[in-house]
Amino acid sequence: MLLQSSLLGQTAQISKASDYFPIGIQLGFAVVLVTIMILGSQLLGPKRKTSDKLQVFESGIEQFGNARQPMAIKYFLVAILFVLFDVEVIFFYPYAVNFKALGWDGFYAVLMFIGFFLAGFIYIIKKGALHWEE
Repeated sequence: MLLQSSLLGQTAQISKASDYFPIGIQLGFAVVLVTIMILGSQLLGPKRKTSDKLQVFESGIEQFGNARQPMAIKYFLVAILFVLFDVEVIFFYPYAVNFKALGWDGFYAVLMFIGFFLAGFIYIIKKGALHWEE
């Protein structure tokens, strides 16, 4: 069934529930496959639980101490800032792909983005977020 759009003068197709049937089949197949694999590993896998197998194993290193020790917040701050600035850099990719089509307006938009980016970075440095000495 086609619907005439009065604003754009273009035709648009109305989607029906039957259009989503292949997606439903694929989703159902994935759920069944995952269920079979999990149950199969439970039923067919080894079941011997020795004391050696039940011990905590962390990269081949013997366990010592308590894992619940307090950690400096600076490590988390640096990690969060890395993720923040790393994600901001990803926004340069669309400009790099379409820089000719965007023209000077796109160039000015990227310069404004870099300005905000640098302003945030300067703010972080002035606040001492990356200063490691106590």
